[in-house]
Order: sequence, then C-alpha cells, then structure tokens
Amino acid sequence: MQMKNKLLASLLCLGLLTGCGNNTNEQEASQKAPFETSQEEVKEEREENKEVAETSDVISEVNFDEIAKKAEGTSVNLYGWGGDDKRNQWLDDYIIPKMKEDYDIDVNRVGMDIEEILNLMVAEKDSEDGDVDVVWINGENFENAKNNGLLYGPITQVLPNFNDYVDGEDEGIKYDFGEPVENIEAPYGGAQFVFMYDSSKIDNPPKNAEELLELAKANPGKITYASLPDFTGSAFIRNIISDIQGYEDFMNKDLTKEELKEMLKPTIDYLNELKPYLWNEGQSYPADNPTLTNMFADGEVIMAMSYNPNAASTGVVDGQFNENVRTAVFDKGTIANTHFLAISKGSSNKDAATVLINLILSPEAQISKADPEVLGDLPIIDYDKLTDEQKKMYDEIPSGEYTLSTKELEEHRIPEMPANIVPLIEEIWEEEVLN
Repeated sequence: MQMKNKLLASLLCLGLLTGCGNNTNEQEASQKAPFETSQEEVKEEREENKEVAETSDVISEVNFDEIAKKAEGTSVNLYGWGGDDKRNQWLDDYIIPKMKEDYDIDVNRVGMDIEEILNLMVAEKDSEDGDVDVVWINGENFENAKNNGLLYGPITQVLPNFNDYVDGEDEGIKYDFGEPVENIEAPYGGAQFVFMYDSSKIDNPPKNAEELLELAKANPGKITYASLPDFTGSAFIRNIISDIQGYEDFMNKDLTKEELKEMLKPTIDYLNELKPYLWNEGQSYPADNPTLTNMFADGEVIMAMSYNPNAASTGVVDGQFNENVRTAVFDKGTIANTHFLAISKGSSNKDAATVLINLILSPEAQISKADPEVLGDLPIIDYDKLTDEQKKMYDEIPSGEYTLSTKELEEHRIPEMPANIVPLIEEIWEEEVLN
C-alpha cells in the first residue's frame, strides 16, 4: 500500500495533526479512471439503496455466511488513493466483477486523497448512512483514525480468509508502523523498499550505506533520492538510519524531536558527506519519487528506488525501463510494511464492506495481484496455510531476472519505525541536511 506520507493540518473540528498515507504507490492520477465512481454518484446510489443496506450492529457476533446473505443486492464504497493505475485496473477487472458474480454486490471505487477521506470519515463518524465503507489506509493515518474512533472493529475474527490464510501473529500483520492493529484493519498487501540500478553502469550494487557513498563518489551527479516528505524518499532515509545505526533504538514511540536529533548525528553526518556527490551537487532533490523514476528511465541517474519490490519488472513490462534494470537490497535488510483495509465507523453497509475485505484476502485475489504484469503487489497470505493447488499458483507468480525472489526479500525484511517519529525525522532532515 505505497502510501505517500503527508501531514494534514487538521481533521475538521478535531484539530488533529494527521499523517496521510496514500498507499505505497507513487503516481498521481490526472483524471478520473474509467470505472471510478464520483462522490456525487456515491451519494445518489446510497440514497437509492438506503433501505436495503441495513447493517449488523456488531459484525463480530454474526456468522460470515449470514453477513454475506444480508449484503446481497447492495452496494459498497471502497475509498482510497486513486493515483495507481495498475491497482485501479486490477480492482476494476478482478475484484468488482467477482463481487458481483459471487455475492451480487456492486462495488464503487472512489479515488480520493487520503486527507479528504479522513475529513469525510470525521464528518460521518456518528452517522448511520455514511458514504465511506471501506478505506485503504496505513501508518500515521491508521494510528490517528484508530485513536479518534473513526474505524469500526474489530473485524478480522469474522473473516474466513483471514483466519484460514493469514498469519495473525506475524509482526507485519499485528503492527502498522509500530501501532498495534488489534484486528481493526485487515492486511491488503505487502511492500518492501528496494533499490533499482542500471546493471550496465553498476557491476555490484551497494550492500550497505558505506558502499553507496563510495558508489556516489565514483559517479558524481548520478545518484540522488526524492526530497522529503516524499514517501519513498523518507523511507530511504530510514533505511540509511537502520543500516548505519540499527533500527532498534528508534522503535520508541515516545522519542522527542530533540532526542531524535541527538541520536541521529551519525546519520546526518553521513547524509551531509554524501550530499555533494549527488545529482545537482545536492543543492536540490527530485520533487518526488515518480520524478526520480523518470530520471532513472531517461539515464540521468543510475539508481532509483521503490517501495514496490516488483517495480523493476513492472517497468520493463510497461516499456518504462530497459532490460538492464536490476533490483537490490542492503545486506542488513530494507524496510518492509503492510498496507491495510478498514471499515469506517460511519459506514452504512458494514456487511458488504466485510464481504469485500474477505474477498480481497482470498489466495486467488492475493496471487492475482502479485503478478508484475497485473500489479506486482506482494501477497500477505501465509504460504504454509495454502492448499497444494494454491501453492502451485503461488509458485508460478512470475518474477524474472529484474526482481528479487520473494524468499530473498523475506530474508532481508526489517520493520518500520513508529509512525509518529517519521515526520520528526523528516523535519530534522530538512533542517540539518536540506538547509
């Protein structure tokens, strides 16, 4: 879920500072996708189906089959960042038709920036006929939505596909950027930070921060990263912190900015040593990661980065990258996280919302979106829980020479830092490195 981190100045009357994670994907949509539903259309349809979409008061006390039966003939609204064309296509081509075929439920996909969605959820918090049913969310957004009562739950105990195919004890499922999930959201997919490099220019990709510095010195102006608070640029900095200093001391949610600034001195010194060897001598940085990706595709730089470990393969399939692109991670590992789906507290159709989330958790859905030609989103199902037939489908997920194997990625996973210290790290970078 490569969700972009933004800070929302306030959530209506709550006056709440909110980090807005627009899932792990990095392209802004310039216009509404072909099958995207507008907010006005959602309101009209919700009024038409108001009497049909009566929702169970306590989903956790109801059998899933009963929930699915009650949801027949209704519509459900899925809100999330609309800028990932491949994800939109997968939802339109796979999830929406399957929901109609299997459950007679219409799905409206509503693309909207996360700050707008959160504002709408605040307005609908105490409503019985809210428009937001399912929301794509993670990180700071989840923490703030959870702490301010914007989410319905717990929900996962009633989801057959969660209980049958997901390892609920996995740290990446139990915690979202350090925040306990407590079954309030269900995993949607996985993401892991990777480097992409031009193998015709780089024989051996850097295995750590020190080797990255040496590579930059040997290729001045050919390496850079996106300006913070870009989601991927920020993740790059946290990966550097983890490689130089380890991540363990930074897992404390109560760290103050002053404490962090003192702790981060070795990383700040490193980044300032790296700075003059970067593109444009470090005087400026690409505005966002899509810009960096385009620079890499054009040969202006020899490395790029992504929170989608299949980005290289997807880029080759789409014709964006040539076949010299390869993927790498640091020996000590790179940051991995999970993006989630949750039900809004004000949802007027929690039954259909539950059915939708359960379908997305099915092995077939998870495997279908893992294909780089489809989406390249990491599945969050536990391989050991799959049937032999499902394992065969999983094993046939293409990766190719451009992308690291799922096994290698899993062996190099390190956890995300707590969501609340991420903006503090970004502020310190701006003060101590950018300026």
